[in-house]
This record gives sequence, structure tokens and C-alpha cells, in this order.
Amino acid sequence: MGLGGFPDVFLKEAREAAEKWRGMVRLGLDPIKERDRQRREDARNLHLLKDIALDAFESRKADLKCDGKAGRWFTPLRLHVLPKLGKVPVADFDQRDIRDTLAPIWHSKADTARKAINRLSICLRHAAALGLDEDLQATE
Repeated sequence: MGLGGFPDVFLKEAREAAEKWRGMVRLGLDPIKERDRQRREDARNLHLLKDIALDAFESRKADLKCDGKAGRWFTPLRLHVLPKLGKVPVADFDQRDIRDTLAPIWHSKADTARKAINRLSICLRHAAALGLDEDLQATE
């Protein structure tokens, strides 16, 4: 298991990292698998809802009329969901967050709220297809 080269990792840091990973071996854990798990966990926090929503929209453009050029598919998300939840990692929000986000429009614009929750559900399924850990039941 490599710890990095000299210009990037100083000797003291390399010794500390080596001791940390030797401790993992003493506990019976595979240090490479543990490092990969930590990297996946760190990457999980990088997947914000706004990025997943844009990616889901791009992947669904072929199914939309005129390749989604009118932007009507993305509008409920852009106007009502992304301003409040766009900067939240997909794994970190739950049903209460969705309810609080859509509560202001639920009675006045019920059809728009229904569309927004439907599109949000599609985005969550897209995130699950990418291998991200999130609650698919959050929109139910």
C-alpha cells in the first residue's frame, strides 16, 4: 500500500499514516479496502442534489419533447426544490426536508408540487443508479 511520494508526503506524515494503517491490520481489517471505503464516503458528500438533478435531466432529454429544449421538465425543480435543497448532498436530506420545501406551494400550486416531487423522485432513482446511498422512499 503506497502512502505517496516525497514531495507530496513528508516523512513525518508518512510515518503517522503507516502507523495508522498498521493499526488497521492489527484490528483484522484490510487497510486498502478501508481506505477505499473512506474515499467512497468522502465522495458521497460531493454529490449535491443540484448536480444530480442536472445529470438526471441530461440523461432524460432524449425522452422529452424536442430534447427538453423548452425546459419545462426541469422548471419545477429549478424554481421550488433546488433553491432550498440544491446544495445538500443527496444522502443527507429526508422526507421532512422535502415536505418543508414543498409546503408553501402544496395548496396553492398542487399540480406544480406534484410535478416537483415526481421529478425529485426521478433524481433520487438516478442517484441510486449512480451507486450513491440515499433514501428512495423519501418522496413517497
